[in-house]
Amino acid sequence: MTNKLQPGDMFPDITLNTIDGGEINLPADLDSPFTAVLFYRGHW
Repeated sequence: MTNKLQPGDMFPDITLNTIDGGEINLPADLDSPFTAVLFYRGHW
């Protein structure tokens, strides 16, 4: 398990798969440095 981000920490570089089969690279693909990211796990 990794450490939680703290205020002022840089967001780590990660690649996520999208539902349409593509990929998004965070934070490189974001248009603004001021962005909120919400992770939704869906329902079980």
